Amino acid sequence: MKKIAALLMLGACAQRALAAGPDCRAIENAGERLACYDAASATKKDKPAVVESDASRAAYKDPLIAEDARIAAKLKNICRGC
Repeated sequence: MKKIAALLMLGACAQRALAAGPDCRAIENAGERLACYDAASATKKDKPAVVESDASRAAYKDPLIAEDARIAAKLKNICRGC
């Protein structure tokens, strides 16, 4: 039982050690620090990139365009020189 507990503790510690990334805050030079952060974020691919032209979504139709056209047509029919 002690061996199993020791293996579990060793596995938990090993995961923490692997999860810890480089310490970019300690780098003095701004360019090198930025490169460090870029390299650290490149390894983490949690979210996929947003695709603007998604075929599964229908194109956006503004509901006010039709109403504006109706109002403009009504205003053109008003007699202004009566």
